[in-house]
Order: sequence, then structure tokens, then C-alpha cells
Amino acid sequence: MSKKHPDPKNRRREKPRQRRKRWNRSYSILAIVVAVITIGGLVAFAASRNGVPESEPGAFVPSLGNQHIRDATAAGIQYNSDPPTSGPHYGEGLARWGVYSEPVQKGLMIHNLEDGGVVVSYDPKAPKDTVDGLAQIVGRYRDHVLMAPYPGLDTAIALTAWTRILKLDAVDEAKIVAFIDAYKGIDHHVRRP
Repeated sequence: MSKKHPDPKNRRREKPRQRRKRWNRSYSILAIVVAVITIGGLVAFAASRNGVPESEPGAFVPSLGNQHIRDATAAGIQYNSDPPTSGPHYGEGLARWGVYSEPVQKGLMIHNLEDGGVVVSYDPKAPKDTVDGLAQIVGRYRDHVLMAPYPGLDTAIALTAWTRILKLDAVDEAKIVAFIDAYKGIDHHVRRP
């Protein structure tokens, strides 16, 4: 039996086709790799600290959402930080920004956080100079900062913003100002189309 030799004309036609197939296959693989890397990066960015860089002040606390409810004192509401940094809260009304001498309800505090606020909580048993030092710092801000005693606090001071918390044993002006400036004014309402 004799082998058929391919026609030289067909060989010339096959080369460009083979190159196109090879290029298309390479391009498809490259496109898939780029897509996987891009999607992976976006997912990692979104999942990691809600898009807040590692270097930002305070510790990240996973979001419990921003469900609006009528009674934030209802039994069964569990927050994943104390003071809370997100979760079910009143949908109407905010605590006015400023310094309080009485505790503010959690349902209002969380709504203030959702609206871009920073809450400076302190142990009601904290020394007067601690409270005065905090009030002096908070007094520099016209809005989006609230200070109030927080019964049962396990440290002298706790600063909270949406999904962020910083606990301190004493007034550290640099850390407090950095925390407030990093998170003050960032609205966290979920936009619905």
C-alpha cells in the first residue's frame, strides 16, 4: 500500500488554520485565567474587612446587616461585639450628635453608626479626667460623633463605627482622633434599586 502524500496546497492551508486554532485556544485560556484572577481578587477584597484596608484603625467585626426594627430591646437580638458595630436597630430617628451623660439605647447607637457615625462609649465608673478628656476630643466634631456612658463595658473606652471597634484602657488622643477621622461620615445604608 502506498501512502498518500498530502497535497502541498492543503498543507499551506492547514498552517494558518492550525495557527488560528492554537491562538484561539491560547487566548481562551488567557481570558479564563484573567477572569478567575479578577473575580478572585474582587471576592477577596469584598470579603476582607468589608473593603477596609488592614492598616485602618480598630478591629474588624463582621456585619450583622442593617435590618430596621421597631424594638431593639426585643429578646433574642444577639450582637457580635459589645458595644455593637452593626445589626438590627431602629429604622427611624437618630441620637443627636454630641456628648451624653446618660446611656443611649443600642437601637439608636447602631442607627447612628449606619448613618456614618462614630460612637465613643465609656465605662460609667471611669475617672472624671477620662470622661473630660473624651468630651474635649468629641467636642471638636460638629456632627457624626456621639459620646455616652455604656454600662457593662469591659474596658474604660470603646470606639465603634460600622463593623469596626477599638477598645482602650485610657484616653489616647492620637488613636481616638485617627479612628474618628477614618470612619466619620461614611454612610452604610444598603442602596436598593
